Amino acid sequence: MDTLERYAPNENLRRDEAALRAADITWHFAEVQLDLSNAADQAATSYRSVTTLNFDTASGETFVDFIHESVQEVLVNGAPIDLDDAVLDARIYLSGLRTDAPNTVKITGQAIYSRSGEGLHRFVDPQDGETYLYTQFEPSEARRVFACFEQPDVKTSYRFTLTGPSAWHLASNQPIVDEVFHDDGTKTVVCSPTPKISSYITAVLAGPYHVVRDEHVQQLPNGEELVIEMAATCRASLAEHFDGEEVLELTSRGLAYFHELFDYPYPWGKYDSAFVPEYNLGAMENPGLVTFTERYVFTSHATEGQHEQRANTIMHEMAHMWFGDLVTMKWWDDLWLKESFADYIGTLANDAATDFTTAWTTFAARRKAWAYVADQMPTTHPIVADIPDLLAADQNFDGITYAKGASVLKQLAAFVGAEAFRDAARSYFRKHAYSNTSLDDFLAALETASGRDMGQWADAWLKTSGVPKLRVDYATDEAGLVSEASLVQFGTDPISNEPIRRPHVLTVGAYTLSEGTLARTAVQSVELTGDSAPLPFLVGRPAPALVLPNDGDETYALVDFDTASRATLLENLSGLTDSLPRATCWASLWDAVRSATLDAQSYAGAILDHAHTVTDAGVFGVLTDQLVTTISRYAAPELRAGLRERAAEVLTGWLTQFEAGSDQQTTTARTLARLARTGVAAEVIDAFLAEGENPYAVAVDEQLLWDSYVALAASGRLDEAAEQRMHAAAKATPTSVALNAVRTALAARPDAQVKEHAFDTVLMARDEDGALSNDALSAVALGFSMGSASLLAPFEQRYWAAIQPVFETMSMEFATRVIEGLYPMAQDLEGAIEQNTALADATAWLERHDGAPKALRRILIEERDALQRSLNAQAFSRTSR
Repeated sequence: MDTLERYAPNENLRRDEAALRAADITWHFAEVQLDLSNAADQAATSYRSVTTLNFDTASGETFVDFIHESVQEVLVNGAPIDLDDAVLDARIYLSGLRTDAPNTVKITGQAIYSRSGEGLHRFVDPQDGETYLYTQFEPSEARRVFACFEQPDVKTSYRFTLTGPSAWHLASNQPIVDEVFHDDGTKTVVCSPTPKISSYITAVLAGPYHVVRDEHVQQLPNGEELVIEMAATCRASLAEHFDGEEVLELTSRGLAYFHELFDYPYPWGKYDSAFVPEYNLGAMENPGLVTFTERYVFTSHATEGQHEQRANTIMHEMAHMWFGDLVTMKWWDDLWLKESFADYIGTLANDAATDFTTAWTTFAARRKAWAYVADQMPTTHPIVADIPDLLAADQNFDGITYAKGASVLKQLAAFVGAEAFRDAARSYFRKHAYSNTSLDDFLAALETASGRDMGQWADAWLKTSGVPKLRVDYATDEAGLVSEASLVQFGTDPISNEPIRRPHVLTVGAYTLSEGTLARTAVQSVELTGDSAPLPFLVGRPAPALVLPNDGDETYALVDFDTASRATLLENLSGLTDSLPRATCWASLWDAVRSATLDAQSYAGAILDHAHTVTDAGVFGVLTDQLVTTISRYAAPELRAGLRERAAEVLTGWLTQFEAGSDQQTTTARTLARLARTGVAAEVIDAFLAEGENPYAVAVDEQLLWDSYVALAASGRLDEAAEQRMHAAAKATPTSVALNAVRTALAARPDAQVKEHAFDTVLMARDEDGALSNDALSAVALGFSMGSASLLAPFEQRYWAAIQPVFETMSMEFATRVIEGLYPMAQDLEGAIEQNTALADATAWLERHDGAPKALRRILIEERDALQRSLNAQAFSRTSR
C-alpha cells in the first residue's frame, strides 16, 4: 500500500480511503469493553470505552475511527504513543506498525452518551425515571462507541464485555458466557465472540428492560435439530402493552420459512428483538440483537395494518441475517444488495409465513408509492448508486434503495422464475458466507441458476433512473369493437435524458362494468421488451370499461390510464373488489395528483365516495392520509375550506357507519383529528376530549386523546382551561407519547410569539429544560409547521440564513430533522408559481451555494421539489374547477 495521506480530519470517510485501508488491513479480532455503570447519572456525559484491535498491515501505517469525548491512552504492541500526534478529531493515526506479524492496538477513551439516536442513545423514562441504553450504528456510528475500522468490507470477530447496574439487562450480538457481580452494585458480563461481521451491525443493549423468552426448535434436512434461543424486550413501563409472545411467534415462523427458502441455517446463535425508545429507524438487523422502534409496542388500538407492518418489519430484518449480515456489500454503492432484497423477501415471507394475506397489497399501496415519489425527484439515482463517501451513504437509505429495488426484484423473480431466484440466493450464500460482494457476484449466481444473460437486464433496471409508465392504446371500429390494441412503455431517465426502455413481464387485465361492479373478464400475460407489445386479447371485444396494465403488480411502473378507464375508476372504485389491482389503481391516481395531471378535488372526492368500501386496513390508512395531504397540499387554496367541510362531514358519518372499535372507525377518528387542526369537526374533537362516552361510540385511546389536543391547539381553541386539562393529563400519565404531544400542541398554537419560541427551540435543539432528544426536537418542529403561510412567512429569511450553520454543527440526524422540520412548505398559490417567495428563495440559495455539502444540497433540492409539486398541483386544481 502506498503511504497513506492524512486527509482532512473529519467524520466523513471517502470510498477511496476505505478501499486503500481494506487493501492494507487484515483484521483478526476486536475486544470491546464498555463501562455503563454511570448511565443513570444524567450529569455524566460519557462512559469508559476500551478497545483492543488485532490486525495485520502491509504498509505499517493506518488510521482507526473513534468519535470520542477524550482519549486517555493508545498502546501499540504494548507501548504508549504520543496522543497529540496521533489523535486528530475522529481519527487515530498509527505509524511504525509491524508488517511481518500481527499488531495489537489498545485504545482507552471516553465515548459520549447520545441524544440523537446515533451511537449509544440514552433515554430516561418519564414514567418511572429509569434509564435505558441501546446502540444504532448504521451506516457508520459504531465509532461513536468504540474504536474500529468503520467500513463494511473490513470484517472481524467482536467480543463485548459490558459493565452496568446489577439489576440491568445487558446484551450484545452473542450470548453471555460469564457474569460477575461486584460489591458496588454493578455487574460485568462477557459475551461470546461473534463470527466475522461488519462494525455497523454490532449492537449493545442495557437497562431494566422487560424480557419475554422462548425458543425456536426445527429439524433441519440433514436430521440435525436446530435450537435458537429467542427474546423480546421493551421498557418496563410498557410491559402491560407488550405482546412479546406474538413477536416471538412471528419470529419463529420467519425462521422456519427462511431456513427452507435459503437452505442455510440461521448462523448467529440467539435471536433477540429489542423494542427501544426514540429510535431513528423502523428497525436494524444487528445479528442476534435486532432493534425495533418501540412504536411497534402498541399503547393504543393497533389496526390490522399496523400489526401487518410490524410483521413485515420483523421479516425484513430477518432476511438481513442472510442478505446483509452473512453476505455484506463491499461499499455503500451496493446498499441495494441488502436493503432491496430484505424489502422484497421480507414481504414475500410476510405473505407466505404469516396470517397477513394482504402483504403484497399493502406493499403496492405504501412501499411502491414511496419509491415512485423518490424516483421522480431531481435527486433520483440508479438502484446501484454512486456513493463517494459516508455522508452520501447516510442519505441513500431511501425509497429507491428499499422499495424500488424490492419492486424490481419482484419483477426479476417473474423474469427468471421464482425457483431460479431461490437457487441463485442459495448458491450466493454458500459461496460468499461471511465475506463481501458486489453486483457482479449476485448476477453471476443468477446467470448460473437461470441460464440467462443478466447483463442487459441489470443495465436496464439497476443502472438507470426514473419511473417507466405504461399505457394501453386501442382503437375501435364502427360497431364499438376493439380493432387494434397495444401496451406502450414511455418515460425519460431524468439523469441521462434517454427514453426508458426496460423489459417487463406482466399481465394486462380488462374489466367490464355491471351494476356498479368492475369484473375482470379477460387477461393477457405480456413480455414487453421495447416500446410496445400487441394485445390481441382485446381485439374483437367491446371496448372495456377499464383496462389495467400491471394488473398483478408484477413490475415497477406507473399506469397512465386512458380517458375512459380513468373516468370509470373515479366513478366506480367501490366496484373494484380485488385488493391488489385496486391498490395499483389508487397508487397511479395518487401519482397523477402529485404530477398535476389529475385535480386534487377529484381525487379527494373519489376517496370520500369510495374509500369506505376498502377493507384492507393498511390501504385504508394510506387513503385517509392521502385525503388530508391532497386537501392541504395539492388543492387550490380557495377550494380547501369547502373540501375540508365535506371531508369532515363524510368522515363524521363514517364514525357511526363503521363498527365501534373497528380498524376503519379508529383510522377515521384519527384522520378527523388531523383535519380538525384547521378548525373543522370541532364538535367531534370536543366530544373526544369530554368526559364519559361520546355520541360516536369511539374509544378515545392514548393516540386519539393526544391527536385531539394537538388539533385543539392548532385550530386556536386551546384556551387556558383546556391547556390546564392537557397538562394534567400528561402529568397523570407521563408517557413519552404524551410529553411529545404536549410539545407539539404548544408549538402548534397560531400565535406569532409561540412560533418564534418554537423556531428558536428547534434551531438550538434546546428548550428551557436543556438539550432536546431527537424525538422531542421533531415534536416541536411538527407543531411549528402547523401554521398558515402568512403566520410562518416571517421565518423564511431566518431559515435560509441558519441552515448551513445547522448542518455544519449538528450531527447528520439532528441536522436533517431541523432542516426538514422548519422548511417553509406551508405555501398558498396566489399569483404565478414563479412569484412564490419560498420557491424563489430555495432556488437562489442553491445557486449561491453551489459548493455547499452535497448532503445538505440534497435535502434542500428534495424539499424544493416537493414544494414545486405542491404549487403545480394547486395551479392545476384551480384551472380544473
